[in-house]
Amino acid sequence: MPMPPPLPSAAAAGDLVVRRPEGLYCPPGDFYIDPWRAVPRAIITHAHADHARGGHGAYLCAAPGEGVLRARLGDIRLQTLAYGQTIHVQGVTVSLHPAGHVLGSAQVRLAWRGQVWVVSGDYKTEPDRTCAPFEQVRCHCFITESTFGLPIYRWRPSAEVFAEINAWWQGNVAAGRPSLLLGYSFGKAQRLLAGLDPSIGPIVVHSAVEPLNEAYRAEGVALPPTLRFSEVKDKALWRQAVVVAPPSAARGPMSRTLSGASDAMASGWMQLRGARRRAGLDRGFVLSDHADWPGLVGAIGATGAERVIVTHGQEAVLVRWLQEQGLDASSMETDYGDEAANDTTDAVAPAAEAPAPSDQQAP
Repeated sequence: MPMPPPLPSAAAAGDLVVRRPEGLYCPPGDFYIDPWRAVPRAIITHAHADHARGGHGAYLCAAPGEGVLRARLGDIRLQTLAYGQTIHVQGVTVSLHPAGHVLGSAQVRLAWRGQVWVVSGDYKTEPDRTCAPFEQVRCHCFITESTFGLPIYRWRPSAEVFAEINAWWQGNVAAGRPSLLLGYSFGKAQRLLAGLDPSIGPIVVHSAVEPLNEAYRAEGVALPPTLRFSEVKDKALWRQAVVVAPPSAARGPMSRTLSGASDAMASGWMQLRGARRRAGLDRGFVLSDHADWPGLVGAIGATGAERVIVTHGQEAVLVRWLQEQGLDASSMETDYGDEAANDTTDAVAPAAEAPAPSDQQAP
């Protein structure tokens, strides 16, 4: 996408996205992006609980994310856009572009009176099999996450990590031990499933994971065959199986059924020294659905943005680094969480009721 012409002064044009108590708001378009309080019109970057809440009057999301959003929010008034498709909302041109985070995740591109802004949502720059790869979008102002916005976070290629996960599982089978692999139900679980080697043994999933697997399969994402935990009646099967479950399952009835299991977690936080030990896990695999430090700074630089607004995560460090590079960088407080929050959150938080939107207005 070509670079837009120079940005008009903020005083002349006004900011395209501002923070309100309800969330990130586009004043000329009169809509919100990932609002944390109920609003009439919401654009949703992806279906994680901290970005997609119930109670809004109308929703807009990328078409590949429809299934997971409905699986989590139920019966909502939803409009979808294909990636790259444009609509016009009160003079603002809106399009959605792949964020590479999870199925249906999108960056929101807004164009109005010579300004182009991009709200990234959450994103990662390494492609994976379960979602459309991150698309670089040129803009004047880029609103970026910073979940792993410290130079210490540098991910190894995911193929190497999956080789380690499969070797761990294979070793447990040889020892006659069940394998319990923890990762949040939406996004991480499906990425893990896509990387597991089903020739090693049966793959079993927690009840919170399977409905989202169904939404992924409906979008054409190839996942191996899975059994629900409740479907397994033969106790001998556990010694060969890997069970993919959210972290909360490690403290519930599942852990008693899998007595003696080797447990592991897949998360970017596993890169921190002592994280596996503090969680009481046998293994920790460094696998994140967010950009690492090189991914963040590379993506920001490739936008060509003169202005960068940093949200949830390690805002201060990233803002300071960007300012040292000569960019107009600042932070914006939001109510978004991080990968750790999604590891333990399997339901979408509701928002208070919002008035219904006019049928003439989008989203």
